[in-house]
Amino acid sequence: MYRVMLLPRDTDTRELRQALWAHRIGHFFTDEDEGQVLWLVDPQQQQAMQRLVMRWQRGEPLMPKGGDGSRPRAPRSGMPAWLAPFRQAPVTAAALALCLMVFAVMSVLGDLVIAAMTIVPVGVAKGQLAVGSLAETLASGQVWRLLSPAFLHFGWMHLIFNMLWLWYFGRQVEAFHGRGRMLTLLLAAGIGGNLAQYATGTVLFGGMSGVDFALLGYVWLMSRRRPGDGFFVPQMLVVFMLGWMVFTMTDVAELFGFGNVANEAHLGGLVVGLALGWYHSRRIQRP
Repeated sequence: MYRVMLLPRDTDTRELRQALWAHRIGHFFTDEDEGQVLWLVDPQQQQAMQRLVMRWQRGEPLMPKGGDGSRPRAPRSGMPAWLAPFRQAPVTAAALALCLMVFAVMSVLGDLVIAAMTIVPVGVAKGQLAVGSLAETLASGQVWRLLSPAFLHFGWMHLIFNMLWLWYFGRQVEAFHGRGRMLTLLLAAGIGGNLAQYATGTVLFGGMSGVDFALLGYVWLMSRRRPGDGFFVPQMLVVFMLGWMVFTMTDVAELFGFGNVANEAHLGGLVVGLALGWYHSRRIQRP
């Protein structure tokens, strides 16, 4: 990573962020004691970033004109800078907040929360784990259980990594294809991944990683098939995440303490993301 510039803490960088993504310039911002720091991922894009930053500082338009000759609306004023990214990606922010809330409640109520959010009801009867059936669960109206396991996380590291990828990919989807597309991905991948994991006979699982892999597949495919939309994902990140998924499917993962992973949920989510990405990329290309 390469440090580019330091900005005051109260600077609204939303327009610059959107323009950088639209120009496929890998970057991220960090909050430091002295202000906001802009970092560049690929040093070969340094000149392109500098030109864009200079135009942003001069107040010049950063995005190309649309088909109707219009330009993107300027960001609204009067809103704290730290709230701007959450307002730009409300579905992603809501999913992240819900995961954090569930995790906090789990620290207080423990197994009661897990039992209420597993894909089928679970309990203990005569010293053994009692598990309900999915058909009976749905017939009783507990349809939320198809999605609710995605909001369960069983440790700080599990939560942090899932939220990191959710925020990284989710805000791209909302910025370029809207909150409706992000909500569709969240629901389809969450339910699809949970059903894939349940099909293996597992009921005690959870996590947003199935959705994360769906977002990875969607963003990667869009960056390939619709590069003009502005999606960007470093190739090494794709290799790392897919390598991690394959690694946790092997017996070697158990030797390092990574054996208890919802692999089928990861794979199911990835398939959903690739399928939706393929469908929407073809749909956009047609007149």
